[in-house]
Amino acid sequence: MNDASGAGNFGTKLDTSAGVSPADELRSSSPAVEQQSRGKRPGTGSHRDAFLDNAKYLLIVLVAVAHSWEAVEGSRATTALYMFVYAFHMPAFIVICGYLSRSYTGRPHQLRRLVTGIAVPYVVFEVAYSLFKRYADDAPDHAITLLDPFFLTWFLAALLIWRLTSPLWRHLRHPLPVALGIAALASLAPGIGDDLNLQRVLQFLPFFVLGLRLKPEHFAIVRRREARLLALPVLAGALLFAYWVAPRMKTGWLFRTNSAQQLDAPWWSGPVMTLLLFGCSLLLTAAFLSWVPRRHLWFTVLGAGTICGYLLHGFAIKGPEYAGVFDTYTWLSEPAGKVAVSLAAAIAVTLMCTPPVRRALRPVTEPDMTWAFRDIRGEQRPEGPPTRSPGTAHESDRMARSAR
Repeated sequence: MNDASGAGNFGTKLDTSAGVSPADELRSSSPAVEQQSRGKRPGTGSHRDAFLDNAKYLLIVLVAVAHSWEAVEGSRATTALYMFVYAFHMPAFIVICGYLSRSYTGRPHQLRRLVTGIAVPYVVFEVAYSLFKRYADDAPDHAITLLDPFFLTWFLAALLIWRLTSPLWRHLRHPLPVALGIAALASLAPGIGDDLNLQRVLQFLPFFVLGLRLKPEHFAIVRRREARLLALPVLAGALLFAYWVAPRMKTGWLFRTNSAQQLDAPWWSGPVMTLLLFGCSLLLTAAFLSWVPRRHLWFTVLGAGTICGYLLHGFAIKGPEYAGVFDTYTWLSEPAGKVAVSLAAAIAVTLMCTPPVRRALRPVTEPDMTWAFRDIRGEQRPEGPPTRSPGTAHESDRMARSAR
């Protein structure tokens, strides 16, 4: 898969972004990938990174729109678009989350952020979505459990696990091959089960580990003019391929929730598809990022609220589905109806990312739980000169120069 309204505390936020709440992951303090003068909103002291905020907003819109397509009857073209978006939207989100986790070391204040920013929202929204399913969908027997994430809450459970293991990945000599090996093994292990959606956690793991290894210079590469030009045939080719493969490939491969055997495929296809999909997702992620605007636009501020958009849009998607809207109004499965559904999903998630919604949801996404923790004001800091947080002005300047 955020930032709080106090984006001016850039240094603090970048340090605690290692303890990132999903609010910090999907919406807030992002290591700068371009000059501060470009990443700042004119007339403010904000050091937020416009590039990553723009990317997060555009990705959350794609997430919501793709979820809305699941409720309508899919034609071949709709299925192709669905597969195209699913091939990179969550991988791109996860890469960004990994990138924002580079300074996580498990210090007390970072662990506290994990509890308040990830564990608490997970519990609250897992219960909320389960109750919504039970009463809105007339499913009184629907279980309320924290071990089997419902709908979109899997991402919070996954983010918690990935973040806790971040120090390990940074100490390995070859972390990405190891993560790919784990994902490949998971793809041929149907016995993993549904607890915490571990199959998905393990199969998406390489993208998080990749994000941990990235530096601002890597983002500078995809921002070059040549990269943007190359991205056009890549995206067009991916769309054509998706249209061709739509009737031939199960979309379950893109969800990464099942092993190869569970998808009625031979066991050896699991590792093969893991590597192929990783390469495909990585290529499309780079192509997408190459066209993300670098300057401050009208929707840049919404990148700070993507955690709210992510956690809330499920109600807007599932509500009409539970109410039988798509069964009653069959025209919604026609081309014009699908466009209307897509626009409605995009508008809804945009509104959910706005500052008023962020402020209203802050008691859940960033609860004040000082009562639950020991005072850590005396926490020992590493000796020696302070190290620069990822995304400092120095790093940003270097990156901007390399992108020219």
